[in-house]
Amino acid sequence: MYAIVRTGGRQQKVSVGDVIEVDRIPTSKVGDSVELSTLLIVDGDAVTSDPWVLAGVKAHAEVVDHHKGAKIDILKYKNKTGYRKRIGHRQLHTALKITGIDAPAKK
Repeated sequence: MYAIVRTGGRQQKVSVGDVIEVDRIPTSKVGDSVELSTLLIVDGDAVTSDPWVLAGVKAHAEVVDHHKGAKIDILKYKNKTGYRKRIGHRQLHTALKITGIDAPAKK
């Protein structure tokens, strides 16, 4: 069984036991539980994508860690003017371990 969940404007495929990286969740601390909204659930041959059925179905996760991602270098350059600028950026991430996925209600 796996699910497609929405986190921070992105979608990720998760199953129980997976550890995923999402954008920083500032309100949560390590060990807190988080609920993620599901967009699709696949359980064997049964595929559930109806938004009315999935309205109450959540994927449960536990916060494992807060950390920074890899550094991204941004270089700006303009020809013949001597303009050069170097900027770095490190995105803040939260690691989540999926602990459970609710089963959708049967019709």
